[in-house]
Amino acid sequence: MTVSKMVLELAIAFEQTILIFLLTLIGSLPLGLVVYFCKKSKVAPIRWITELYISIMRGTPLMLQLMVVYFGPSLLLHISVPSNWRFMATIVAFVINYAAYFAEIYRGGIESIPQGQYEAAQVLGYSKLQTFFKVILPQMIKRVIPPTTNEVITLVKDTSLASTLGVVEMFTKAKQIAVAPKSPGMLTFLAAAIFYYIFNFIVSAFMKWIEKKLNYYR
Repeated sequence: MTVSKMVLELAIAFEQTILIFLLTLIGSLPLGLVVYFCKKSKVAPIRWITELYISIMRGTPLMLQLMVVYFGPSLLLHISVPSNWRFMATIVAFVINYAAYFAEIYRGGIESIPQGQYEAAQVLGYSKLQTFFKVILPQMIKRVIPPTTNEVITLVKDTSLASTLGVVEMFTKAKQIAVAPKSPGMLTFLAAAIFYYIFNFIVSAFMKWIEKKLNYYR
């Protein structure tokens, strides 16, 4: 296999990596906010279940969670799964895992806002909902950008764990190419590393741009 063909195949497989990355963010970012609200719920059972969920997601390997989500419905619940369940299970596992982390990031951002902000909003006649969306949320977003950036960069690298379920993203394709006859060998993994690095560089630059745009919240 020529180097150009190897790079082309990695680039095609990288589309799957990007898809896993984007779908995970689309699902986990808003779900993390829901999880945070559940954790702060005044209903004790909801709060306890949420705390247990966060503890499990943060205390067990993502690889194990991928396997539980994939094999659980058929082995534990005896439910037939769709033909594309391999990819769907990957997204479900990634979303519920990262939602737990984002919930804790949101908690840190929201709880760092001074109580005076809430009192000022109350004086202005804002409802609790208006206070959150007009006063607290914009400031929280600014404060959580740095830790969120770290999680997003980790997510880029964690997409390689999709290979656990046989999802052919870029890392899986790199392994397939590396062991094939007349392959470029270790050059394949070097090319994969460059793909990951460039994508992480772009993600970091984008997050820094967002942080700069939000600099007026001080």
